Amino acid sequence: MPLMNKLIVIPTYNEKENIPKLLEKIFNLEDSFDLLFVDDNSPDGTGKLLDELAVKYENIKVLHRGKKEGLGPAYIAGFKEALKGDYDLIFEMDADLSHHPRFLNDFVNKADQADLVIGSRYMNNRISVVNWPMKRLILSRTANSYVRIVTGLPLTDTTSGFKCFHREVLEAIDFDKVEADGYSFQVEMNYKAMKKGFKLAEVPIVFYDRVKGKSKLDKRIFWEGIWIAWNLKLRS
Repeated sequence: MPLMNKLIVIPTYNEKENIPKLLEKIFNLEDSFDLLFVDDNSPDGTGKLLDELAVKYENIKVLHRGKKEGLGPAYIAGFKEALKGDYDLIFEMDADLSHHPRFLNDFVNKADQADLVIGSRYMNNRISVVNWPMKRLILSRTANSYVRIVTGLPLTDTTSGFKCFHREVLEAIDFDKVEADGYSFQVEMNYKAMKKGFKLAEVPIVFYDRVKGKSKLDKRIFWEGIWIAWNLKLRS
């Protein structure tokens, strides 16, 4: 693959304790990435910390939003900003260390064969999740099976938030028509990419449950996932 400009979009909300550790891991990689943090006015001072880091490191950018509006709108804001630059590959990942940066190189390598690469926790009949309670694991596996059956997505992990897009994929999606704002945002983006004719592929990752902070998963997000799968299917 020729040399490509790469940007990672990372939404944040109360991630002040995790940011330094995340940056250390990313900066220790052989490959280089620009970083765009999208902060939803975190009460814990995450935004202020990111502004200080952006002054110190030229590859860090910060996009501030006025309030917390959901994962989907945060990513869309980041994608729109990313497309203003000359980036070839645009990644998304969590700030809470659940997505380990060591897998980023696998995404880059796989992007030579696919337009959208998804990091899967469930490839090769293996469950690669660390420190999840059994209830959450069952919920995730059930939701993935359900979404895969309804939508026809050729993925073992339809809800993963660790991804790499070729910029052409994001350019082809009308963000104004993206409806999901929770974790089912991942399903909708995958589905829209598939329906646009782009090639989807997966790479295996290990997902680590967050150590610091509080998980943002709730029952509303689960039911949104049930709704979005059928909504996407019926609209197509």
